[in-house]
Amino acid sequence: MRFDLDNILLDDIIFYMENHDGDFLLDTQERKVINIYNDEMIDEERDYDSDRFIPLPEWGSSEGYRLMEKFAVNLKNPCIRQELSDALNKKKGVFRAYRDVLSQYPETEKQWFNYKEKEMKEEVTAWYNSLREQWGLEPIGSEPEDNSSLVLEDFLFTEKEDNETLCITAQTQDGETAGKINAVKNDNTLHINILEVNEEYRCLGIAKTLLSKMLEKPAFMNLDITIDLPSETDFFARSLLLENFKPLMQRFIRRNN
Repeated sequence: MRFDLDNILLDDIIFYMENHDGDFLLDTQERKVINIYNDEMIDEERDYDSDRFIPLPEWGSSEGYRLMEKFAVNLKNPCIRQELSDALNKKKGVFRAYRDVLSQYPETEKQWFNYKEKEMKEEVTAWYNSLREQWGLEPIGSEPEDNSSLVLEDFLFTEKEDNETLCITAQTQDGETAGKINAVKNDNTLHINILEVNEEYRCLGIAKTLLSKMLEKPAFMNLDITIDLPSETDFFARSLLLENFKPLMQRFIRRNN
């Protein structure tokens, strides 16, 4: 009854969760998803071995709507966020209206597909872990998505360098600036004084890619490199630690307004 949840099976489960043209079960013995109307092992009265054939996680229009709503609410761009909200508030054709809005913003549409895939994988993983608990097995964890290859394919990175400074810019296919990193050399130290990504393009791995490109420059490999990390971007500290950065100090401020 126990089965491995590899990437191929995971993708198949997600695909059939959204397919409403049949009634699907997971065959844990053959490790594949089947349509009960087409499978000879399951009769018309749905008499089947419940240990072998397991219903897929429930995923209908209400689950899809909540996922779209969650994505829209957390979107940084206020204009696109409002357009998606208006689409969700329509009485009819909500899903079509939502897709039509996203089609006007290719980068946001890409964010949506990445977000949806991640959320659904977590949903399937949670469902699978509930089965593992029944089988007396330890739960598995979900691996973080690595978007760096996607970023390299969809963005153009340009460099401007002189004896003391280096600036690397990430641009969309339309020439719009999505993010940039700037560093200044001072004796044996390189200080990264700018590392920013526009709100619409965050969570795509652009900052990590900009940093990696900066660190790959041969002229900087023997320099000490410093960077100030704003408190609201603590999440990026993990990427710095992976590049062998170490915390040096904490900066505190008291504002007089």
